[in-house]
Amino acid sequence: MALSFKNRIAFLYLMSTALLVLFVYVVIYLIVNQSVYSHIDTDISVEVKDLLTEIQVNNGNVMLVDAQEWKEKEHNTLNVNPIYIQILNSKREPIDKSPNLKNENLAYHIGKDNDFYNTTLLRQNVRQTQYPFVENNRIQGYLIVAMSLEDANYVLSNLTQVLLVTFPLVLLILFIITRLIAGRSIRPITRITNTTREITKENLNVRVELPQNKDEIYLLSTTINNLLDRIENAIIREKQFTSDASHALRTPLAVVKGTLEVLIRQPRDTEEYKEKIKYCINEIDRLNNLVDQLLLLARFENQKIVAKTETITLNEIIMESLERLSSKIAGNAITIDFTFDKHFYVHSDAYLVSMIITNLLSNALKYSNHGGNVKIVLSENEKIVTCRIIDRGIGIPEADHQKIFEQFYRSHAQEYPSVKGSGLGLSLVKRLCELLHTQLVIESREQEGTTVTLLFPKA
Repeated sequence: MALSFKNRIAFLYLMSTALLVLFVYVVIYLIVNQSVYSHIDTDISVEVKDLLTEIQVNNGNVMLVDAQEWKEKEHNTLNVNPIYIQILNSKREPIDKSPNLKNENLAYHIGKDNDFYNTTLLRQNVRQTQYPFVENNRIQGYLIVAMSLEDANYVLSNLTQVLLVTFPLVLLILFIITRLIAGRSIRPITRITNTTREITKENLNVRVELPQNKDEIYLLSTTINNLLDRIENAIIREKQFTSDASHALRTPLAVVKGTLEVLIRQPRDTEEYKEKIKYCINEIDRLNNLVDQLLLLARFENQKIVAKTETITLNEIIMESLERLSSKIAGNAITIDFTFDKHFYVHSDAYLVSMIITNLLSNALKYSNHGGNVKIVLSENEKIVTCRIIDRGIGIPEADHQKIFEQFYRSHAQEYPSVKGSGLGLSLVKRLCELLHTQLVIESREQEGTTVTLLFPKA
């Protein structure tokens, strides 16, 4: 069964803490065990030291210095934690022993001289050491001293039981505490979940409440809010784009439909038919151009436009755009001032540069007065080729300078209803310039004209 996030946090914390507690318990047990045995070894060492003053080796014989005093010693009595003593000769045969051994003997263990080790005596665990008596570099006998481990084992057994009983209790308490702490810790995440669950396309303005502490939860909340801001802005732009695009497409269609309906109401002469059909064709061309621009902007939104950069001749691009706009130039009696004495090569995408130049020239022609002048100037330095398109038309009010790159925005739309346009041209030009790493600068004053400057990377 899958655990909840809160329980997973508590479980993982419990596992890590359990290992730590187990390590601490093992260390405690080892320290107590070492301390107990060290204390017993010290007592045995003190006893051995005292016994060595009462035993001597003379001509290969191990004997007591004062046999009477030996018999009166405390170790001859049965104590709560008695000490067992036995003396062996060089052949490891018993010479003497403490009365508490009764009929038992302490066993000699080969290779354990001067060491402390555990063994058994009278069905009890004892701690034992054996000390050899040396005379003339020869072992003449042994002193074996042992002490009962019953008290020590009792202490260690009780400690083991306490640790084994308290370990699961500690783990249970830790699990409850960590689960409570985990619950408090993920409370902001629960609020985030509840808030995001309530958000729909109708209330995208709802935002996640930011916690007071600027920690990871704060960063998560901020990131989610930023994401919601981007989604809301994208949906608002999409709605506005759909609305504006529908309006922009509906207008030329309505014009064409209205013109055709007028034509079929009554018979017309040939010239009038030609004039109206030509007008409809122009509107259809404008509609085609609008559709192309809308599709290109949609490709920008989907990030599906890739520039195919190469070395192109800017002069030829401009000449092709002027030829494409020749009917508009002739219809408004516009004079074009464009002369050059050499070719200007730039590193860019020919098709996209052609769209930029065509849109900017189209705007210059549309907003120039009848019989006006449009000037195109090319120049270059070591890295940049500069193209300036200058008109002396109606210009752009200063208040509209920041809005002209918005989709479907048209300056002077109310004052000059005869000027046809969709408001997509400059928005598209700005996007294309950003894609081609081409700097775009527009300077304009109302009733004085507009200068558009393009800075292309030189080939």
